[in-house]
Amino acid sequence: MSAKPLPWNKIVLVLGIAVVLLLAGIFGYSLNRSFTVVDEVSGGKALVGGPFQLVNQDGAAVTEKDYLGQNLLVYFGFTYCPDVCPTELAKIGAAVDMLPADANVTPVFITIDPERDGVEEVKTYAESFHPKMVGLTGSLEQIKAAAKTYRVYFAKNSGSGTSDYLMDHSSIIYFMDAKGGYQAHFTIESTPEEIASKVRETL
Repeated sequence: MSAKPLPWNKIVLVLGIAVVLLLAGIFGYSLNRSFTVVDEVSGGKALVGGPFQLVNQDGAAVTEKDYLGQNLLVYFGFTYCPDVCPTELAKIGAAVDMLPADANVTPVFITIDPERDGVEEVKTYAESFHPKMVGLTGSLEQIKAAAKTYRVYFAKNSGSGTSDYLMDHSSIIYFMDAKGGYQAHFTIESTPEEIASKVRETL
C-alpha cells in the first residue's frame, strides 16, 4: 500500500517550522558572537575597550582618557532593569568592598538607555550600589559607540507597546587595568569573591 502524500497545509507547516528554527539558529549565533569577548584577539589580547565620549554623573563630558590610571569594573545596563542589572551591580559593589580600602579600583555603570537615564538618574542609581561607583550616560550615538568598543549588545524591547519598555542586552562585567587594557570579564555565574580575587592579582 503506497503512502499517502502529505496535505499541502502540513507541508507548509513543516517548512515554516524549519525556517523558524534556521532563523533562530542564525540569531543565536549572532548574539553569541556579540557576547563573546575572548574569541576575537589581536596579539593575544582581547579586543575589548577603547575610545569613548560620554557624560558623567555630574554632567561633565568625559572620555576613556579621564580614567587612565584607574582599574575599572565596567558594566552596561539600565536603571529600569528589573533583575539582572541590580544583581550584577550589587556583585560589583560587594567585590569592591572585599578589596583594600585604598585599592585603585573604580566601578563604572554605563547606561544603554539614555532616553530615560540622564545625569541625575545614573548618579542616583550608581551610588545606590556603591559610593565609589561612577554613572555614565550620553546621546544614543555615544552610547552605541561605547558599547561597540566593549562588544556589548543592546536593543530596545518595545514589544509591550508601552513607554515602560525593557532593554535586551548582554550582561558582562569587564575588568580593565589602569592603562585601559582588558584583563578579564565576568558573567552572571561569577561571584564577588572571584571578581575580587582576579582584581587583587593586578593591584
